[in-house]
Amino acid sequence: MRRTAICVAVSSMALSLSACGALGVSGDSADATPTKGDDVTVGVLMPERTNSRYEEFDYPIIQKKVAELTDKKGNTVYANGEADAAKQATQMEKMISDKVDVILLDAVDSKKIASTVKKAKDAGIPVIAYDRLAEGPIDAYVSFDNELVGEVQGRTLVESLGSDIDTSDKIVMINGSPSDPNAGQFKAGALSEINGKVTISETYDVDGWKPEIAKKDMAEAIKSIGKDNIAAVYSANDAMAETAIEAMEEAGITDLPPITGQDAELSAVQRIVTGEQYMSVYKSYPLEAEAAAEMAVAKVQGKDILFDSLTQDSVDSPTDKGIPAQLVTVSALTQANIKSTVVADGIYTVDQICTAKYAAACAAIKLK
Repeated sequence: MRRTAICVAVSSMALSLSACGALGVSGDSADATPTKGDDVTVGVLMPERTNSRYEEFDYPIIQKKVAELTDKKGNTVYANGEADAAKQATQMEKMISDKVDVILLDAVDSKKIASTVKKAKDAGIPVIAYDRLAEGPIDAYVSFDNELVGEVQGRTLVESLGSDIDTSDKIVMINGSPSDPNAGQFKAGALSEINGKVTISETYDVDGWKPEIAKKDMAEAIKSIGKDNIAAVYSANDAMAETAIEAMEEAGITDLPPITGQDAELSAVQRIVTGEQYMSVYKSYPLEAEAAAEMAVAKVQGKDILFDSLTQDSVDSPTDKGIPAQLVTVSALTQANIKSTVVADGIYTVDQICTAKYAAACAAIKLK
């Protein structure tokens, strides 16, 4: 994987992504060889609804950006796979049949969707992998630096144990779905920071990222290790962190160990405020979603220089090599930086976070 610096600041949404290309081109580049005008149709396929981000943030931002880039003449067609790979394949086949101009695909199962990606390719429809790297002849990929996500989680978990950390400290590791290639990258990044510093006593790969499975796994780990012997919990995302916390509380653990997360969901931010959850990974959805919209429109309009400027990274999938990509950076979200991340970027307001239930906790950490 080739990594280059991303020229956007996480705390500022005002910078146009197209303005940051190394070649300095804009959407009006005279070097463009348009194959399509502003009347573009972008198909958007999201993977599930368990994680609220896809429909609360990603798709609305993509929809708005496509309209902005096309003088409101372009439109988006949306479908959610609801964690069902077969259903998503059917949704994608309909978009191919309906002759959309380009597809943004966040795959339920990166392997199973490969043949449908090939169908799109054969129909002359570019496919840009969004958030998860699908297999098959993908034209481009936009996501976060997934190994860095895991590294941030692992490093912050180790830091949470303080100077008294010992290699005999036992942690539980709750990883994402084996069908999601991102999950393996998160795991690898986390292990690079955790291995040799603590003992991974129990580890689980959670099918479909299902929180109810994570809860059962956590309950099993508590029985195996003992409720007083868990130093920390690595959870790959916030939804699983929530149910892991439920399992610990139901087991009678009142002094919760540090637990990680990812996605900066509102409920997770509130748990961080109270101290129930130690951290999450903040990923700037506006940056990722706007980049995807720009890449999609540039691709179908034949603006090759702009497209190249937006895809200066490169990744390999199991089926294809050298896929043009943009990898957006991430940061650890803790009590210390809630205001400078999710609040500064307009993801949540202080009022949304600090409802009556959390007012005292917000006051205690001076979040106002």
